[in-house]
Amino acid sequence: QVQLVESGGGLVQTGGSLRLSCTASRSIDSINAMAWYRQSPGNQRNLVARIFSANSMNYNPAVVGRFTISRDNARNTVYLQMDRLKPEDTAVYYCNAEVDTSYYWGQGTQVTVSS
Repeated sequence: QVQLVESGGGLVQTGGSLRLSCTASRSIDSINAMAWYRQSPGNQRNLVARIFSANSMNYNPAVVGRFTISRDNARNTVYLQMDRLKPEDTAVYYCNAEVDTSYYWGQGTQVTVSS
């Protein structure tokens, strides 16, 4: 089992930046993958970015060139740096951990981008 706690959401203007953090209750060294998803009202939850244990990454095409996912194993933390934010990035952002065949979720953090 792993508990995930997100932080760093908030209100920002178009073009601004935010950095989200997700801290796990255990070491993330051996976790298959850590990811960020987002969900806006009336929509399904979609993958934003994922980072694997070998440090390879993939991104939703909508955020390529603007968002960067990274990990700090010493702090058991995964980050999502979000730059050049747009109103359509407004959503609740969830941290996810893939451990073997199980998936764990954080409680979510709201990101609101004003136009």
